[in-house]
Amino acid sequence: MQLVWFKRDLRIHDHPALNAAAARGSVLPLYIVEPSLVHAPDFAARHWTFIRGCLHELRTTLTRLGQPLVVRVGEAVDVLDQLTREWPIEAIWAHEETGNLLSYARDRAVRRWARMRGIPFYELPQNGVVRRLSSRDEWHVHWEERMSATPARPPSVLPTLAIDPGAIPTAQDLSLPPDTLTEHQPPGETAALKLLDDFLYRRSRHYHRALSSPLTAWEGCSRLSAYLTWGALSIRTVVQKTRQRIAELNANAAPEERSWLRALAAFESRLHWRCHFIQKLEDEPEIEIRNLVRAYDGMREEHHRPDLIVAWAAGRTGYPFVDACMRALTATGWLNFRMRAMLVSFVAYDLWQHWREPALILARRWIDYEPGIHYCQMQMQAGTSGNRTIRIYNPIKQSIDHDPEGTFIRRWVPELANIPTAYIHTPWLLDRSSQERAGCRIGRDYPAPIVDHDLAYRRARAAIAAVRARPETAQEAAAVHQRHGSRRWQATRRRTSGAVTDRQLRLDL
Repeated sequence: MQLVWFKRDLRIHDHPALNAAAARGSVLPLYIVEPSLVHAPDFAARHWTFIRGCLHELRTTLTRLGQPLVVRVGEAVDVLDQLTREWPIEAIWAHEETGNLLSYARDRAVRRWARMRGIPFYELPQNGVVRRLSSRDEWHVHWEERMSATPARPPSVLPTLAIDPGAIPTAQDLSLPPDTLTEHQPPGETAALKLLDDFLYRRSRHYHRALSSPLTAWEGCSRLSAYLTWGALSIRTVVQKTRQRIAELNANAAPEERSWLRALAAFESRLHWRCHFIQKLEDEPEIEIRNLVRAYDGMREEHHRPDLIVAWAAGRTGYPFVDACMRALTATGWLNFRMRAMLVSFVAYDLWQHWREPALILARRWIDYEPGIHYCQMQMQAGTSGNRTIRIYNPIKQSIDHDPEGTFIRRWVPELANIPTAYIHTPWLLDRSSQERAGCRIGRDYPAPIVDHDLAYRRARAAIAAVRARPETAQEAAAVHQRHGSRRWQATRRRTSGAVTDRQLRLDL
């Protein structure tokens, strides 16, 4: 009997662990609800809502094959120890996972336990992240090999076992606070595959133009990130289907459709970057809790202002576009990448707060919270990763560029609904009598700016420059780049008629 431990891989298609186990005997498919993880500071009820929906579909799918998904609540070692005492488990199969420090410690504990019990524990790769990577120089080769490999086929049948499947607990069962989402993405592998096809054959046509503005990104981005995060869809499936669509367009696209190729090339490049950032956390798990370049330690810590972080998290900074983005995220669990970067820029530079506490707040709000991407991007946007470019977003310029008429602002910050368009980005500049006529008194109905961006910008640039001027900063940054920096990615064949020159490393999916 083979035990398949499902974690962030809640699907049956292209599931190498399930495929390998089913080829060797009966399969006990298991999901463990781990209290230490669901009550961690980076987890929220909205995550569990999505996971639980994926689990219900996975159980239904596995039941059709013959053996329902088994669900147990408890810490992993305890649950596995109990099951292996009750059942003749020959081996345990799972996928490699690049999670947070808690899941990293959990996996190490499981490996130690398996060695002590003499039970083989096989962890197979399921994406482009390479465990125990010795050098970044050839990483792109490994990525391409994995993305080009034949996807693992699901088993056609699973022998039925006389085991109680167990209940899939609710958030209330787990003592999680209520899920506050007002909009939900449908969970599960079926929804993921349907969404992928809809993107590739309809919505992706203007992806490269639609991804920057929240007005167009909700429809123009693939919205696949949550399914990739929790494994309802494999990244290899997305890469191969994207390449198949590119090949179709290369063969049959009308002249007016040629720009579609550029859009899909931009999308495929982000799939590559996705694994690139997760690889960083795989290589250095402490990215979750400490600055990549330690020379930046102490730069912000003494300026800690809980009141500023609370205002930022509540969407009450006095900057309409920042607040609209935060409120949209709180309600939907998603935001396009440029707006994510702006939120981090605002708390890191305008408010001059350390990235760690905001990172946990955002982790609890993203449905697609992927630790490898999340913490690397938090540090990159906060300026502590050693990158040469410091990205300080001007919230007023971003607002004018990406929501010129204030449509997005008015939806998510209804206090400003009647503010004239000329002042929607800077309502504090509107005279008092006009504010009263619009039904929004700044400082009473909507806050005045809690910080002056221009002053904050100059302060942040000066502080960053002072740290960069130290010799040890350059040395550390060079070492970080040597260990984690991307190498030039040369495609093995030209798949489109145009090159992608995106330098923002935007990860919109």
